[in-house]
Amino acid sequence: MVTVSEQYEDFPYPARDPADEAKRLIGGSPSRPSEMDHHLWGGQRDWSNPLRVLIAGGGTGDALIQLAQLMTSAGAPYDITYIDLSKASRAIAEARAQARGLTGIRFLTGSLLDAPDYGPFDYIDCCGVLHHLPDPDAGFAALRAALAPGGGLGCMVYAPYGRSGVYPLQEAFGALFAGLPAKDRLTKAKEIVANLPEGHPFAANRNLMDHEQSDAGFYDLLLHSQDRPYSVTELLETCARTGWRLQSFVQPGLYDLARLTEVPADMAPHSAMAVAEKLRGTLRKHVAYLVPDDEDRALPKPSQTRLVPRFQLPQPARVAQMIAQGKPLPVSLPEAQTQIALPRDAAPLIAAADGRRSLAQIAQATRMDPLRFGSLWAKVHKEFTDWGLLHYTRFGLG
Repeated sequence: MVTVSEQYEDFPYPARDPADEAKRLIGGSPSRPSEMDHHLWGGQRDWSNPLRVLIAGGGTGDALIQLAQLMTSAGAPYDITYIDLSKASRAIAEARAQARGLTGIRFLTGSLLDAPDYGPFDYIDCCGVLHHLPDPDAGFAALRAALAPGGGLGCMVYAPYGRSGVYPLQEAFGALFAGLPAKDRLTKAKEIVANLPEGHPFAANRNLMDHEQSDAGFYDLLLHSQDRPYSVTELLETCARTGWRLQSFVQPGLYDLARLTEVPADMAPHSAMAVAEKLRGTLRKHVAYLVPDDEDRALPKPSQTRLVPRFQLPQPARVAQMIAQGKPLPVSLPEAQTQIALPRDAAPLIAAADGRRSLAQIAQATRMDPLRFGSLWAKVHKEFTDWGLLHYTRFGLG
């Protein structure tokens, strides 16, 4: 059997070329500072205070490079520790950081189970790793032990329903190719996948694409020797066992059962999210922020007028124009296609939200009656935060 460590030495994941750092910054959730602030610190973190970060199982460095570059560009101080079992992956992550001239990063080769030895940390990123551990609960618990009071975890774990067809193939390939080296396993598996019947659950699954993008992606998806998905219920149960509490999914609208059907009056919120996951059927992964289960932290509310809203949109002015014209805003996600529809009166509010004004200042700039402003902004807040398109933060302000 090819071990997890051996796999990532042969196929560092995700496949990255440090030379590409001159062309692009790969972004995503979690571990964008504005998003972190919104979910973990109520949009009120003082970014002049250094942020102590652990990138746990950092792979080839996507989360590391994104966070370090955004913090550097904003002039926000940080101290990042990267740790991964794979020396090959670490070498790529280091080369990417060097290509960008990023500093303040400590690189370690090792296990995230040792995270408490290097902490405590204000923020931990752990994406695509916990579901590959022989004992995932031990990983969740180790990260909890490494967290400083008031800190939080941004994580991603695989979900079962959007990955239909993956796990039967993993089991079959594991039985067929036991004892073969990784590269031979890859060659033989590709031949089989190319000839799967059209009705095979994997061949029919349009949610998956990693196997088409690189050899490392194919191997990670279909040949991994240690891989388990989490349903919403299983993730919540794991959190309860290991000292965590779900603060929020990054796109909570995907888990909002009311967007799919009528919710029974006696259904608990966590049960409703679990049903929504089953009805959607497209979720390949859960991206979430977790906080310690003994800390009571609230998410930002639209009534907190001192908060600074920041839209995660390429052209906010264009969005405001569409709303003013009564046009719905299309939202295209891998898991869902939807629309945001708002009253035309909301357009000036969106246009005035420049990432620097507080809600009180936006209300003043638009000269809107406070009651009307509160009613309209509550709708803006609900629609855009549900799809991860609005966060509250002072990150990046001078």
